[in-house]
Amino acid sequence: MRRGRRLEYFTIAWNSLEAVIAIAAGAAAGSVALVGFGLDSVIEVTSAGALLWRLNHEWDSVRRERVERLSLGVVGVCFLALAGYVAYESAELLVERRAPSPSLVGILLAAASVIVMPLLARAKRRVARSLNSGAMRADAKQTEFCMYLSAILLGGLLLNALLGWWWADPVAGLIMTPIIAREGVEAVRGKTCACEACH
Repeated sequence: MRRGRRLEYFTIAWNSLEAVIAIAAGAAAGSVALVGFGLDSVIEVTSAGALLWRLNHEWDSVRRERVERLSLGVVGVCFLALAGYVAYESAELLVERRAPSPSLVGILLAAASVIVMPLLARAKRRVARSLNSGAMRADAKQTEFCMYLSAILLGGLLLNALLGWWWADPVAGLIMTPIIAREGVEAVRGKTCACEACH
């Protein structure tokens, strides 16, 4: 339980920092994929907070499940709104042929996330096995989801910076959209993050 809580505190700290850097760098560079990644990090903080609350209140099962389901619904709606935002902005950039500026900060952030997220997901899976916790297993999957978004973002930013492929950034955003939307639908249905502890 202690290690699980430490991992969630780290998740919240990392994603908070990630959100601030990504949104600021994305706004400066005009990168919809980078801003979308930052907003996703905000949602990940909310999700990790819900799991942390549950880990701290394992004994109150009735209250835990009620707040858990409410939190999942809020997180799911946020994911769906984010998917809509990223899709709209990416399509607009492609239609108007607006090229984002290269972002070294964004590239370094995405590269760091690609390294950190798999390690964090593996640590969460170990805790999940120790606690026999479906909730922690689902949270580990969500951390892996963040790794995939990081890899997509990194590819788009590198192609834009190194080859001048201005369309790579909005295309990366469009690739991210269905992944984000799927996560939102599953959260609304109660099938992600805290979900498995409820069933």
